[in-house]
Amino acid sequence: MTRTRILAEFAATTPTDKVPPEVSSRALALATDLIGSCIRAANEADSSPSILAMVERLGLGGDGPCTVFGLNRRYGAAAAALLNGAFGHSLDFDDTHADSSLHPSAPVVPAAIAAAELADTSGADLLAAIVVGFEVCCRLGMALDPTAHYARGFHPTATAGTFGAAAAAGRLLGLDTAGMENAFGVAASQASGSLQFLENGAWNKRYQVGEATMKGLMAASLAAGGFKGSADALEGTHGFLKGYSDAPRPERAVADLGTVWETMRIGVKPYPACRYTHAAVDGLLELQRRHGFAPDEVSAVTVGLHRNGIALVGVPLEAKKKARSIVEGQFSMPFAAAVALLRGRFGWDDYDLLGAPEADALAARVDVRLDPSLEGLRHPFGATLEVAARGETHRLHVADPSGEPETFPDAAACAQKFRILAGPVLNARADGFLDLLKRLGSAPSVRGHLG
Repeated sequence: MTRTRILAEFAATTPTDKVPPEVSSRALALATDLIGSCIRAANEADSSPSILAMVERLGLGGDGPCTVFGLNRRYGAAAAALLNGAFGHSLDFDDTHADSSLHPSAPVVPAAIAAAELADTSGADLLAAIVVGFEVCCRLGMALDPTAHYARGFHPTATAGTFGAAAAAGRLLGLDTAGMENAFGVAASQASGSLQFLENGAWNKRYQVGEATMKGLMAASLAAGGFKGSADALEGTHGFLKGYSDAPRPERAVADLGTVWETMRIGVKPYPACRYTHAAVDGLLELQRRHGFAPDEVSAVTVGLHRNGIALVGVPLEAKKKARSIVEGQFSMPFAAAVALLRGRFGWDDYDLLGAPEADALAARVDVRLDPSLEGLRHPFGATLEVAARGETHRLHVADPSGEPETFPDAAACAQKFRILAGPVLNARADGFLDLLKRLGSAPSVRGHLG
């Protein structure tokens, strides 16, 4: 069988009860984490009003059966997938999969929820579909080779995410293996997502993930109606892997499929910024705890990153030192370092430091360099640090940022993050909604449970 068919068969036919319980539980934790971001972003992200206006202007905002988190109304499935996908990625607080260097939940979870509400499936089937979407999305991200994919200017959350969304939605819409192949064939024509947003702090990154969510759902829906999609969509002559990477590794898409669960290798973010800043932020907070230096006692900070991190958060360095928009801040190592040192933390509300003189002054003392010791490792998210303060130089190597599978937060920490994000919007209802989400896996009807 082709790798396209192997993935399609896995997505369409893996029984819900064959997904290990710990994998389903992790999927629920990751979905809950994303929903917290959706709720806050729907109400506070600077790009959300224009996305909502577009939905209304184009007539996509009609009433339907599907939930949009943070808004007090329901939408049709396509609009709900688009909105939840965009909102879930807008804070850059959503989860990451290190080996594929992408954010799996933002495209996959909203597509699955929209399809589950559309088809009125159970919570257990929803979680199995989310797992399937994660596996497809992450494995295709690995098969692309993230460094090669980035080098060509693609945003893997949006590109590989389209297939993850199609897999999750297609399963819930009842696709068989051939139908799932057709859905992947359509997804291959729709996968898109450019890194050009880095040029000016544009909002494309958020929207293109929402679009991937919606397009995956549309691909699955077309296939459910008998639409014929391209054959060999992944490894074909003009297929996804060859078209989007100069160094694809197709075997990674199916290696140990169904026995090694990439879902368990997804990490959650402690900070609302690009994951490539997180190891350095962890390290700076640790060095500050150890040595007790104040922000104004820091004369220089040097951060070493993997080349992927340099491309996203380190160049052009002088512009990164002067972040002014939230997107610019989310992709600025100097700004993230300044926030960490000034506040001893980095949360969504700390973007009030954008343009603050004290943040600019500290960011100006941050250098970001390519560290060859971080190349060729399994995970690209590590960092090396040198901090000059009070006449001493402190050094630290952080192999992985916090929140990776080995340091995955416990239930209490996950709940606290949800409350911090959703609390200002839901107020007294936050804990009740969190309890509702905890019981999602046992719900006989996703539509009835969330409604």
